[in-house]
Amino acid sequence: MTASRVLVAVAARSLAAAGDVTLPQYRALVVLATRGPQRGIDLAEALGVNPSSATRLLDRLSRGGLIRRTRLRADRRAVRVALSPTGRQLVAEVTQRRRREVEQLMRALPAEQHQLVVTALHAIADAAGEAPERDLAVGLGW
Repeated sequence: MTASRVLVAVAARSLAAAGDVTLPQYRALVVLATRGPQRGIDLAEALGVNPSSATRLLDRLSRGGLIRRTRLRADRRAVRVALSPTGRQLVAEVTQRRRREVEQLMRALPAEQHQLVVTALHAIADAAGEAPERDLAVGLGW
């Protein structure tokens, strides 16, 4: 659990510079960045929240200019949610800050342990149903 606390702290620090975006809001932005535009109901399911909670979260993101909503022609009750350019930039900046901090942590480990860590992180992400990121080892510069 100590490693978990370290990773949570890395995530919190990387998000702190983003201003008023909360961790649940950022999580929604990341889902949109990795999975593409979603119906509001599908995003709620991906986040594990009820639709009314997702609607309130999306209201705040919309007011901040981080997402765009459009009504679906086939079902005017349904809303399609997509990242705005500002939202995409925020995700990229936070991800870059997090990546730099993880790189620093990895440099403190012996080189022979790098692949073990990458393998473990991929296994955890797979178990959690996360969309795969580009090759983590390449992204960390090894």
